Amino acid sequence: MHELPSRRQVLGTLAGGALATFALGGGPAAAAPAAAQTYTPPATRTRLSLNSGWRFHKGDVTGAQAPAFDDSAWNALSVPHTWNAQDGADGGGNYYRGVGWYRRRVTVPDGLAGRMLFLQFAGANQVADVWIDGTHLGQHQGGYSRFRFGATANLRPGTESVLAVKVTNADNPDIAPLSADYTFQGGLYRNVSLHAVDKLAVRMLDYAGPGVYLRQRSVTAASATVDVRAAVFNNNTSSRSLVVRAVITDASGTIVADRSSVPQTIGANAGADVTQTLTVANPRRWDGPADPYQYSATVEIRDAAAGRVTDVVTEPLGLRSFGFDSTGAFSLNGKRLGLHGVNLHQDRAGVGWAESDTDHAQDFALIREVGANAVRMAHYQHDQKDYDLADAAGLVVWAEVPLVNGVTNSAAFTASTQSQLRELIRQNYNHPSIVFWGIGNEQRSDDTATNNLLASLAALVRSEDPDRISAYANNLGNDAKVAGHADTTAYNKYFGWYGGSYNDLGGWADNLHNAEPKRTFALSEYGAGANTTQHALNPSGYSGGFHPEEYQALLHEASWKQLAARPFVWGSFVWNMFDFASDGRNEGGQPGINDKGLVTRDRSTRKDAFFWYRANWSPEPTLYITGRRWTARTEASTEVKVYSNATEVTAVLNGTSLGSRSSTDRIFKWTGVKLRQGTNTLTVTASIAGATHTDTVIWTLAGS
Repeated sequence: MHELPSRRQVLGTLAGGALATFALGGGPAAAAPAAAQTYTPPATRTRLSLNSGWRFHKGDVTGAQAPAFDDSAWNALSVPHTWNAQDGADGGGNYYRGVGWYRRRVTVPDGLAGRMLFLQFAGANQVADVWIDGTHLGQHQGGYSRFRFGATANLRPGTESVLAVKVTNADNPDIAPLSADYTFQGGLYRNVSLHAVDKLAVRMLDYAGPGVYLRQRSVTAASATVDVRAAVFNNNTSSRSLVVRAVITDASGTIVADRSSVPQTIGANAGADVTQTLTVANPRRWDGPADPYQYSATVEIRDAAAGRVTDVVTEPLGLRSFGFDSTGAFSLNGKRLGLHGVNLHQDRAGVGWAESDTDHAQDFALIREVGANAVRMAHYQHDQKDYDLADAAGLVVWAEVPLVNGVTNSAAFTASTQSQLRELIRQNYNHPSIVFWGIGNEQRSDDTATNNLLASLAALVRSEDPDRISAYANNLGNDAKVAGHADTTAYNKYFGWYGGSYNDLGGWADNLHNAEPKRTFALSEYGAGANTTQHALNPSGYSGGFHPEEYQALLHEASWKQLAARPFVWGSFVWNMFDFASDGRNEGGQPGINDKGLVTRDRSTRKDAFFWYRANWSPEPTLYITGRRWTARTEASTEVKVYSNATEVTAVLNGTSLGSRSSTDRIFKWTGVKLRQGTNTLTVTASIAGATHTDTVIWTLAGS
């Protein structure tokens, strides 16, 4: 495991109640039963989707929180929704940043009478105020984390109520991020739901976290020891005696560890943390893409006097250990694993940030296809679906707080940023994919205020989760103070794009490693823009309006070769997996778009560079002719270049063989190839893993 401080002590208070802590070593043994038993968690909670039936108005409206307010002229829509899907990606930097109002009717089913009700918002950018029937439930600041409000006193089962939400994405100096190279899209851009739980339950208001936290104390091939902490709250008006059961099951539902606490009493309107230690013998470990195996950990809350289970929470459990070896390389389960992957933004053409679960699934299918084994979720907390997909795919994740570019030197900004980091950690604590907590990105100043904030965030990570690794993405000098707070530092380096040559990357890494051989470091961003309609043969550069696809490919060819030869760089992350909206940009012939993605913003086109990485990273057969979108040619003499993980590739142009080429670097070239006027058909063939694969393109040479 990564060597970090001792076990954290969680301190806090609950509004209207006290918090006690029980660390339980007693109770029934935690080993698996002698005879295998399957387990199905009881269904105790109710979740109602509130995604449909909304009315929306862009702009501020006085009195829109009142239940009698007339919203009949407002637009009817469903969430997820953002009002910047179009104007946030058309260039000019003038997209709407202001207030939007959402209203809908809510009727709680009669069957939920007597239960605790909570409204949940998976994400609203960036300040949201919530009302029920004109009563203000609260305000949430921060555009990326989940938040909840208790609504038991406001929603009466069987009676229609009006839910009103005011959202603003206006600039706010007290909330991070202050600025960034992406569009800050406003709206209820993630799911909205209503949750009903028993009065004796796992806490819902622990920074909107799951209330069950799984700390992996020791994981080896022989055994895994897990502390299962349940944050329990008694919302009844009298004390309750409860028993907490923790059950770990394998993927088939078979119990592998099971323990129940001794009965204990919790006072009215009070809470307690109950921790139980369970051991799994001979665990099947979560082992990255090779074997992303997951167990499940379930906590049952039982009212001892009534003899009934009142609440159940199930969380993913991927058992693994990680750290850095003596050379600075990353290891997973004691084996070196060089991390190579991509950065990911939450954005796509047509819908902006309002992505569906199907959209998220497509994104991760493409990430798996390219062969990545790591993802940096830039530059903020992503939807839970993304972390779930990363867990299932075995992708190592860098999760990040949205501290980008700069800070406000104020108590309010510090508190807000710390709160966003705490939300990030608690809401995502149990995801096995997450290894790194990012405390910031590209601070432009190395001043005292910036360093004080980063120091506090690094300390917060150690307090909240001492077993994971804090990380920081630096774009200042190697000796910048901002690079000294996190457990490990990564660098955003754009050699060949924002200065220098793309051949400079290796020298930079060597110099840093030689100067500080004990420093662990990664490359958190590198890349180049590419417009799939702009082309040139072996371009030596680019211009503001001209981003040929071929230059991006050349830069990535050179970059990856240098990175692959330097295992002391523990990880590298391409910027970016997908083109994304950045409304202030106007370059590469695409106003409002950052075009550094390996795939276009609409996900329809995998760029040439995508297949370069696939040929290097993925074990799946790859045979790909580059320059395929450059269909209209004006020069007869050209080059044929193929990316493949074959050992030999044969090319045929217009029925005539160009011969075969061998390669040790996954690049196969035929130079001085002559095209004829009119249509030219190029076909390449290769044998990969015993199967024959072909690829074909058609190029047309204009007549003289």
